[in-house]
Amino acid sequence: MSQFYQGVTAGSLPPSVPTSFVTDSGTAIPVANILNVVTPGGGTQGVATSASGNTITITVSPTDITGTITTVGAVTGNVITIALGSTPGTYTFDCKIVGFNSSTPSGAGYTIVGAVRTDGATATLLSGQAVDSFEEAATAACTGTLTVSANNAIFQVLGAAGLTINWKASVQYIFVG
Repeated sequence: MSQFYQGVTAGSLPPSVPTSFVTDSGTAIPVANILNVVTPGGGTQGVATSASGNTITITVSPTDITGTITTVGAVTGNVITIALGSTPGTYTFDCKIVGFNSSTPSGAGYTIVGAVRTDGATATLLSGQAVDSFEEAATAACTGTLTVSANNAIFQVLGAAGLTINWKASVQYIFVG
């Protein structure tokens, strides 16, 4: 959350401040000369704000999302799920996934580049996704993949038998509709 504030010093006239801020869907009225600008996820979901003159611009592209999960054994886990929304269009994704097992120790890493189309209700995985795999012997059975379910794009990992693996992923995407 950001705040705008202009103070008053003793003996001076109150500052000249705006009394309203017009947005695309409503007007904000400052309280005690303070206007809050709130971004989704507290600024952690690829939302950026900038100001120039009398305009505050909020942008949402590209988006960067992170996620974590732990797998115990050879199980599949969803490390990041992205709801695609009701606007038809196509997304491209660039994802990095890393996994670590401390007992062996061993690691795994994946880069996934892929695309998904949505009609606003159902996601379709486009063919040709590229997956680069980097694994040690103990994690050779692990995988990282992009899949879809309902109207979601899902980045999944597969653990390895007998191992507890901590996973972390980061994905950037762009959208056109």
